[in-house]
Amino acid sequence: MTRLFAPFLKKLGVTYPQYLVLVVLWERGAQGVGELASALQMDLGTLSPMLKRLEAKGLVTRRRQAEDERRVLVDLTPKGMSLRKRTEQMLGEFYCFLNLPLDELFDLKDRLRHFVSSAGPKRIKTTPVKLSEPAF
Repeated sequence: MTRLFAPFLKKLGVTYPQYLVLVVLWERGAQGVGELASALQMDLGTLSPMLKRLEAKGLVTRRRQAEDERRVLVDLTPKGMSLRKRTEQMLGEFYCFLNLPLDELFDLKDRLRHFVSSAGPKRIKTTPVKLSEPAF
């Protein structure tokens, strides 16, 4: 799916991971780097260079917070905000390209989200067991 989407993103001048960063910022507003990493399920070593590239493109700003200089806040620039409108138009073109009814696309998206959330190991709640001392 990402391969199908890539030519549409190329028109916007961003990669798919960069697009995902922008989507989170469009939907949630300014975020700390840690919050972004958590929302995107990315490690900081992957996210930080990507944010530098988005900043170099003039799409985001990164600034340290005055009250806690350890925290870096990422926000959209006016250029980054205006890209949202172009993205919405591009998504319309992409949906037409897929040639599927929207209800089927949304059903597929919901099924994939369910699959991703249920796949893999689960955290199991355990109750600590006190072992009796060995009798010597």
